Amino acid sequence: MKVVFSKHAKERKFPALAKHGFNLTESDVLKVVENPEHEDKDSDVPNIIASKSFGEKLVLRVVYKKQNDIIKIITFYPAEKGRYY
Repeated sequence: MKVVFSKHAKERKFPALAKHGFNLTESDVLKVVENPEHEDKDSDVPNIIASKSFGEKLVLRVVYKKQNDIIKIITFYPAEKGRYY
């Protein structure tokens, strides 16, 4: 399956999070989509929110949608463990 990053994700989220000490790579984001610890398919239909542990106190959440054979990464952000699931 082909994976593409939205303009927002690629041009804004990586630099914005880096300013706050979260130096993420595309590979970090893809690992969450490929092997999530939790998926929310109901709260933001048609988007899927995948989450995976990111350190002791955080999870990395990735919002994406599937369109045919393409996964489009819309945005991603760190969140406190326990806040969403």
